Amino acid sequence: MTETKQNEATIHKWKEQRDYFEDMAVVQDANDKYGFIDKTGRIVIPCKWKSAEDFSEDMAWVQDDNDKWVKIDKTGTVVIPHKWKELSGYFEGLAQVKDANGKYGFIDKTGRLVIPCQWNKVEDFSEGLAYVKDDNGKYGFIDKTGRLVIPCRWEGAWSFSEGLAVVWNVNWKYFYIDKTGKVVISCKWDSAESFSEGLAAVRDDNWKYGYIDKTGQVVIPCKWKDAWIFREGLAAVKDDNGKWGFIDKTGWLVIPCKWDFGGHFYEGLAYVKDANDKYGYIDKIGQLVSPFQWNWADNFREGLAEVRDANGKWFYIDKTGKVVK
Repeated sequence: MTETKQNEATIHKWKEQRDYFEDMAVVQDANDKYGFIDKTGRIVIPCKWKSAEDFSEDMAWVQDDNDKWVKIDKTGTVVIPHKWKELSGYFEGLAQVKDANGKYGFIDKTGRLVIPCQWNKVEDFSEGLAYVKDDNGKYGFIDKTGRLVIPCRWEGAWSFSEGLAVVWNVNWKYFYIDKTGKVVISCKWDSAESFSEGLAAVRDDNWKYGYIDKTGQVVIPCKWKDAWIFREGLAAVKDDNGKWGFIDKTGWLVIPCKWDFGGHFYEGLAYVKDANDKYGYIDKIGQLVSPFQWNWADNFREGLAEVRDANGKWFYIDKTGKVVK
């Protein structure tokens, strides 16, 4: 078999292949079973699981044929047996779990319950805190000991990012609070996103998006129909014609709004979608570096991006657009 045909055989081997996390990718074989491959495409954990989640902090959840979820390490060894109705990946050393009564808590990497299952909803830890929802439907924040450090009084919340968290009240007005629970940016916006690279996207009463800094000052006027967070110094924005481009932190449109959709920049490249619903990749000056040929595309991670063609086949491409796996 030639090298080209061998590569193609490897590429088309899987029914599904996900992004790499911690050098491992979930794959699904022809029998609908899941396992894991390394970056050479070698199977390192056999396809024997009914379902599987990505690796996070050296462990992954997998589901057996009895619908029981267990945690495995990178050798495929079960390190935490089934006990929970639902569970998540590890973030900052803890994973959320749901018990038989429908309440949420957190376990550590040994599987020990370190925060009791008492909440109606929780989110993963971020910057040392996690939001929780109580029996009255209100949101607050706990620390890693389970102590409620910000009382449950909000109608909703996002996780902390860059020291601040978005919360909103019963009137759907948005605020930013610090880690003591103090409101540092007062109610003004109809919608607000988390801070990223020092700026946050907000929406005004006219349903236009702009950006504020951490003092609450508008530094990029609310003129966009939609807007994403900043990554690598640029943010995707949507104009009144429904086209996407990219601005820098001064608000300057550095890549014109001409795409039907635009994503985030990762490792210097961002995926964009053309008028034919095909995806390609551009660099930070807007130059097309990978042609519009994919029906779906994801962000670059460690030099590779996952893409899908019109036949539903999954591939990995490098930054030149060359299929490598």
